[in-house]
Amino acid sequence: MTGPDVRTVRQDALADLAGAPATSRWVRNGSVRLHLLDYGGSGVPLVIIPGITSPAITMDFVARELVDLGRPIVLDVRGRGLSDSGDSYTLADYASDTLAVLDGLDDPVVVGHSMGARIAAATAVQRPLRGTVLVDPPMSGPGRGSYPTTLEAFLGQLDEAVRGADADEVAKSWPRWPRREQELRARWLSSCSRTAVVDTHRGFESEDFFEIWPSVPAPTTLLHGADSLVVTAEGAKEAAATNPGASLVEIPDAGHMVFWDNPTEAQRLLREALTPLT
Repeated sequence: MTGPDVRTVRQDALADLAGAPATSRWVRNGSVRLHLLDYGGSGVPLVIIPGITSPAITMDFVARELVDLGRPIVLDVRGRGLSDSGDSYTLADYASDTLAVLDGLDDPVVVGHSMGARIAAATAVQRPLRGTVLVDPPMSGPGRGSYPTTLEAFLGQLDEAVRGADADEVAKSWPRWPRREQELRARWLSSCSRTAVVDTHRGFESEDFFEIWPSVPAPTTLLHGADSLVVTAEGAKEAAATNPGASLVEIPDAGHMVFWDNPTEAQRLLREALTPLT
């Protein structure tokens, strides 16, 4: 199942960076060099952490809509995009990387989607933040059942990308997405480390989000898709009960990939959560 860990960044993918209204920056955490897309400005830093197979550029359409609220900074999580691979891919590793990114930023907000939401939570319990927004965090874990997307499905899509999948092939898995986002995924998915995907998916089922979530300090908002299989109605109810200081907001007509499924409403509700923090 592991297979060869081949990471490739296509030339046409690099052209996407030139079209983004952001500057590439680099941060080191030990031996791991991390790539960031910094959208600039003097506002509150809004550090955005993407999901398991989402390099930073795939969140460009989210970040560019927030430049009037603050200074969006999107992280290529280790093993994705232009960031280095790591020796391991635990939640603790990811949180350590995020702390390195936050070093030197004044009173930042951290926003995370999926895997990134788990990372945001793990970071928030380790250092003071202006606030956090967790978007559809995986609530699977020991005794809680499996993550709803199988590892085989992730690896199948990754193998297709390494072979040179195009947007039409991506659309078979993600038919609701805007065409530009299908094209970006086709170009950038092959930059993701197979080992990172395998280890992270294992973490979704071996590391319990609810061991961290009750300690995430306010202000924090948990956004979740109304149709998500990752944050179910039962999971949202438990989240509300175990961290009563948090705000829970449901995004209508959206599954787990809320920004891609319903961009207009997801962006609006994200802005509502961020506005009091900026």
